Amino acid sequence: MDVSLVIKHRLKELSLEQRDLASAAEVTESYISQLLTRKKAPPAPDRTDIYEKIGKFLKLPNGELAKLAGLQRREELKRKWADPPAPLFQGVRELVLRKCSADRQKQIRAIFEKQPFGELERLVTQNLLDVVKRVAKEELQSENWLHLVARLTNRSYEDMRVAILEFLDTDVFDVSIENCVSFLDPLIESWDIDLATFGMDVLLNHRVAPGRRKRIEFVEKEPEPAFEEEPGLKEFLKDASLSGDATEEEIKFLRRLRFKGKRPLALYYYRELQNLRDPLHFRTPRP
Repeated sequence: MDVSLVIKHRLKELSLEQRDLASAAEVTESYISQLLTRKKAPPAPDRTDIYEKIGKFLKLPNGELAKLAGLQRREELKRKWADPPAPLFQGVRELVLRKCSADRQKQIRAIFEKQPFGELERLVTQNLLDVVKRVAKEELQSENWLHLVARLTNRSYEDMRVAILEFLDTDVFDVSIENCVSFLDPLIESWDIDLATFGMDVLLNHRVAPGRRKRIEFVEKEPEPAFEEEPGLKEFLKDASLSGDATEEEIKFLRRLRFKGKRPLALYYYRELQNLRDPLHFRTPRP
């Protein structure tokens, strides 16, 4: 049994209409209709509040619909990944390029055109989607935010909720022009990428997105060498009279201290801690 069958069965049992369910879930009647006729896949359980609203309205056990949707989506994903990925719509690529920083836009365009739907194009587009989806997911419960974005895209509140539910299920392989018009265009002001490290800077529209600048980095780092904890530090930490008021941050600093030859005693760490706390040993940053 799938999500649509369960919902249909409960609507019939409770003598309710689709429009009643749409109102309770704060979505359009059209969305409910497409969900029940399987024209739309059920949204991911961890990205939406719709199952909680529907479950409560239909008097279903808590979490039952979400669990069923998760199983159904896994089966659909298996079928989806069996087919080769299709390239991005031309309009999606143009929006991504238009938002690119002016200094790098020509270079990025040349790479995109030389390698259509290549690694760089997929990486950039997926990162932009992930940034905007995080904002959308965080703000899904905010009626003020939904009304604001709805006004920016000339939609009703219910239409905006439906658009977000669909957008949160989007990935780089099925992003649409609709997604761009509704979210990528109004929320992203610009982006830039370092082609040496593939680190990205994404600048968001401050009117609709908290935390205006986002940084995405891909940096290879060497693992820190393993050091055995100094015996003196162990004694210091065991002695409450020396370390009783030491904070986690201070202890972390003391653990990073390294020595060659000499082995510090517990008293050394106590004195180092006092030096760290003494304001006379540090300059006050200038404004």
